[in-house]
Amino acid sequence: MTTFADLGLSEKLLKALSHTKLTTPTPIQEQAIPHIMKGSDLMGLAQTGTGKTAAFGLPLLHRILDIGHPPGPKNVRALILAPTRELVTQISDNLTMFTKGTPAKVTTVVGGASLFRQAERLSKGTDVLVATPGRLIDLLERGDVNLDQCGYLVLDEADHMLDMGFIHSLRKIAKYIPLRRQTMLFSATMPKDIEELAQTYLRNPVKVQVSPPGKPADKVTQAVHFTPQGDKAKLLESYLKEHPGERSIVFGRTKHGSEKLMKLLVNWGFKAGSIHGNKSQNQRDRTLTEFREGTVEVLVATDVAARGIDIPGVKHVYNYDMPNVAENYVHRIGRTARAGTEGRAIAFCAPAEMGEFRDIEKLLKKAIPVVGGAPWAASDVAAAPKPGQNRGARPQHKPRGHAPGKPDASKAKARPPRPQGKPGGATAPRRAAR
Repeated sequence: MTTFADLGLSEKLLKALSHTKLTTPTPIQEQAIPHIMKGSDLMGLAQTGTGKTAAFGLPLLHRILDIGHPPGPKNVRALILAPTRELVTQISDNLTMFTKGTPAKVTTVVGGASLFRQAERLSKGTDVLVATPGRLIDLLERGDVNLDQCGYLVLDEADHMLDMGFIHSLRKIAKYIPLRRQTMLFSATMPKDIEELAQTYLRNPVKVQVSPPGKPADKVTQAVHFTPQGDKAKLLESYLKEHPGERSIVFGRTKHGSEKLMKLLVNWGFKAGSIHGNKSQNQRDRTLTEFREGTVEVLVATDVAARGIDIPGVKHVYNYDMPNVAENYVHRIGRTARAGTEGRAIAFCAPAEMGEFRDIEKLLKKAIPVVGGAPWAASDVAAAPKPGQNRGARPQHKPRGHAPGKPDASKAKARPPRPQGKPGGATAPRRAAR
């Protein structure tokens, strides 16, 4: 059995690893670490939860520790880019754990935090900078950080970076980094644009692949429940009640919808929280901490906010809304069955989502077992509201000749006048809608 010592890591790193739960290298670590330590560019393909952070972080730190002196002011020796603030924090926490007892310094910069404080931390230089692209560009344009001495570039979750439209930011950042560098690109899937990105940024890369792209964790039990959109909330309630006290992640499609669903679950008595783009960094961090500690048992999230979250003990993933991109289904269900444990993922499929569901089965190259309902007939799919419409809502019938977006004149005339307010301009409060 291969050990981390067999891979040639420095004694300082091995000592730091001895205080962690990492005992033997995972397949991606075993294959990637030797190539990175030799200085090769690398493209790593592995499903979520397989230890990619250690796969690039350990050999990177090994090479940096060999330098033997601290970086200069504002200088950065290695840059790691990730698409979300949560993933940046997670990578930084792991690297900080690996550097315990060593002089290596790890710094994090993300949006939503104090730009002044981040610039102040970078003023003394850092060995490893972990960043989201947008905030790094802010700091570069202000002159608060210098990448002229950066010899290593890591793009983590590269496929999702492209989904989120970061390609222009990546190109802008790359101009600040020397061409003579070692570049590593890690991704769980290999769409065509990832191959194009690899050709642009990597030179003669070694390709390491430990599982087929799009293959979910082996120990995730998958299922689908066909249900009308309007029945999903009560269906979710019944599933959650079957497993009280167990950690669950519920994926919604939109920020507004996810927040609304979270509040509904709280009203029903569940310990629920939410993370999405409308939440501040402090709110997201606090919710994730509560979820990790068990104060929150049900986490409602969007794809962007939840990408890369590694929280042990997540037993269930519910796809409340089917993802627009089939590959995101794999990332979603990868939040459970981490580190060899078992988990369950159930998708709720409404008539309007049959197309997305078929795309997922095509990607997986197998049928997902049905645990409720039956696949929607073509007539049901045709009659369902299309994506972007108000799914599950009753259609609003308007008189013929009524122009969309304009008030109905006939109804406007029939509407009774509003009651006059009290002196001072205050009006009677409206009754809350049930």
